[in-house]
Amino acid sequence: MKYRVNFFVNDEPVELYVDANKTMLRVLREELALTGTKEGCGAGECGACTVIVDGKPINACLVLAPELDGKHITTVEGLAKNGELTAVQQAFVDLAALQCGFCTPGFIMSATALLNENPDPSREEIIDAISGNLCRCTGYARIIEAIELAARKGGGQA
Repeated sequence: MKYRVNFFVNDEPVELYVDANKTMLRVLREELALTGTKEGCGAGECGACTVIVDGKPINACLVLAPELDGKHITTVEGLAKNGELTAVQQAFVDLAALQCGFCTPGFIMSATALLNENPDPSREEIIDAISGNLCRCTGYARIIEAIELAARKGGGQA
């Protein structure tokens, strides 16, 4: 059975007919070609699929597509405006806070959600906010430093 869902992705209205068991991750990647959201574990453990839904960081692999109805979703593709990176994105670039890059979109989305809610977080609050994101290359020190830098430069913006 297909369900009609109406929602917004990166400020654009979307209407789709989706299967009840399809996840938000599959919709974003397969239906909308937004492949910046990565599938790591598929079980909500790694954070590679983190997106912002109605202001909160969410693992897209855990949300069923029919639950999208009426929601506002921001993906990593929706952050930069007019070619201008956000403070978080720029800080990741400036501090080389990535290695293989697979986990980077999820970390950027978690950091953006944190800084939108708390523009001046402590190091402990940053660590807590990214605790659901895993980096298999162990780039945590630079990731935390990049989020601290982004906070000093003006935060999230999603």
